[in-house]
This record gives sequence, structure tokens and C-alpha cells, in this order.
Amino acid sequence: MNANDGSMEPWMEELLREGAGLDGSAVKTEKQARILAAAIEVFAAKGYAGSSTSEIAQRAGVAEGTIFRHYRTKKDLLVSIVTPAMMRMMAPFVIRGFGSVLEGEYDSLEQFVRRMIDNRIDFVSRNKRLFRIIAQELPFHPEVREQFKSILLTQVMARITVVIERFQREGKIAPLPAPTVARLIASTLIGYILPRLMAAESPGWDDAAEREATVAFLVKGLAP
Repeated sequence: MNANDGSMEPWMEELLREGAGLDGSAVKTEKQARILAAAIEVFAAKGYAGSSTSEIAQRAGVAEGTIFRHYRTKKDLLVSIVTPAMMRMMAPFVIRGFGSVLEGEYDSLEQFVRRMIDNRIDFVSRNKRLFRIIAQELPFHPEVREQFKSILLTQVMARITVVIERFQREGKIAPLPAPTVARLIASTLIGYILPRLMAAESPGWDDAAEREATVAFLVKGLAP
């Protein structure tokens, strides 16, 4: 994969266009774009701990020293990918694809949950490398975790809460605090979508059964 071979995911194109310097500056050179594209591929495949700057350099077709002219350390390279993705574009990028779901009209919680699952699976499928990086690195990098919580989850959860309150006014969801319901829905969907991303090609993964179990769990658990 490189910056020009057509294999980039939508968020990667935005990252390179909007900027991924440590100071928030735009990507200035074709070599820097290749370094970022290679780093994303390696981090997504092997995780931060299992990656090396020498492998990233090899994939990017540059000398290892070239990486350190742009990024002081491997950690700086990771942060330069995740920080702009989270802070400047990932939250609006997520909302952009999620707005039609949140603004729709639904006869039941089950209908809403199924639409959310379809929408988020489509989104994750088109941005697999980013979600692999985030899922792998959240437990080990507090700065990444804080960005995820304060920027992405805050905006998405606020929008979901509005829908939940509407269902509660209509008597379609148990009268729990709306933020609690939003957290239960989000954590359950993440608990289905992330393993699906990691194990979808495994012979032991029955996606239809897992999806139905997820829907049933939420609908029955949140019934009024």
C-alpha cells in the first residue's frame, strides 16, 4: 500500500489531505505521505509494540532516517496518525455517516438497533485499519484513550441520547437514565462489531447468529 495505489481508506485520504504533522500541519511531501500510509498498514497488522520503524521505512520505500526527520520517535508517528484522526476529523467523519440513522423515524428499538448495526458495520468495513489501530492501542496509550473518550464518544453518545429520550417518551424503552441506555447500547454494539472485525474470516464465527443474539440482548434487556 502507498499513498497513490488506490488502496487507501476514506479516513486515510482525509488524514493526508487535512494534515498529520505533530504540529497539526499538512503532509508536505510525497515521502511523508508514503511513511504515514506504511505506518498505518504496519500498525494495523502488527500493533504498535510489534512494529518497527525499519519495517515501516522498507514498506514506504525510504531510508529509516527519513522517518526520524519527520517524526522523532515511533510513538510520535503513532500519535501523528491517531491525534488528527480523532481531534480534527474522526468525530465529524463518524457523525457524517451516522446522521441518517440518528435522524430517522423508527417504530421500535429493534428497528433502530438493526439500522445502527448495518450502518456501523459498513463504516467499519470501509475504515478497517483505523479501527484495528484504535482497538489495539486504546489499552496501552492513555493519550489515545482520552481522545477517544472526550472527542469521539462524547459527540456520538450525545446524539444517541436524543433518540433514546424520544423512545422513552413513547414508552418503547425502560425508564433508565438516557446516558446509561446509550452506554449499554454502545458497549453492546462495540462488543459485536470489534470481534466481527477481528474474526469475520474465522470458521468459528457465525455472523448471523452473533448479530441476532446482539439484537435480542438489547431489545429484551431494555424492554419497558
